[in-house]
Amino acid sequence: MARKILALLKKDILLEIRQQYSLYGIFLYVSSTIFVLFLDLGQPEESVWKGLFWMMQLFICVNAIAKSFLQETRGRLLYFYSIISAPHFILAKLLFNGMLMLVMNLLALLLFMLLLGIPLQNPLLFAAISSFGGVSLSLVFTFLGAIATRAQQNAALMAILGFPLIIPQLLLLIRLSNIAFSSVVQGSLTFIFLLVAAFDLLIVILAIILFPFLWKD
Repeated sequence: MARKILALLKKDILLEIRQQYSLYGIFLYVSSTIFVLFLDLGQPEESVWKGLFWMMQLFICVNAIAKSFLQETRGRLLYFYSIISAPHFILAKLLFNGMLMLVMNLLALLLFMLLLGIPLQNPLLFAAISSFGGVSLSLVFTFLGAIATRAQQNAALMAILGFPLIIPQLLLLIRLSNIAFSSVVQGSLTFIFLLVAAFDLLIVILAIILFPFLWKD
């Protein structure tokens, strides 16, 4: 099982390297958006900086995840259906999109710090929390992207299904990231971290259970 998942993961990485225009397009989107924010806001205050960063994470995730499923043609999916099982395919997608969001998160964070200032008490801690949050967002949108792809309504259905799921998760991640903006540690943050981790685990389990039904279709 692990060998098949790694083979699919390698395939996605090689496709991403060969189709560099799509990856560069996301890089351009991130850098240009942050530069426009810099021209308009300069170096905003702490609460604005934090809100803008997580909104940027959300839009990056939507664009990156939608692209990963759009590149899978019907013929290629039929070929995968004949050689692998549905859990292998969806787990490989979850891993690849999580890795992609880690890279995008670090790039966005670096540009935010360079252009919009560093209103953080602990930048390394925020980098770890934002990486965790980026992976969490990628898990949700990978699962929704798989559903939307089979329904032939990718962007619209991802937005409709994702809104009620992603808003509570974003609020939890924003609250969790408060620890990096303050020297005072809040006791409830450990519970929030465990809650987000449990939500991520639930998404993975649901993807493994439900995706085979879409896979057969």
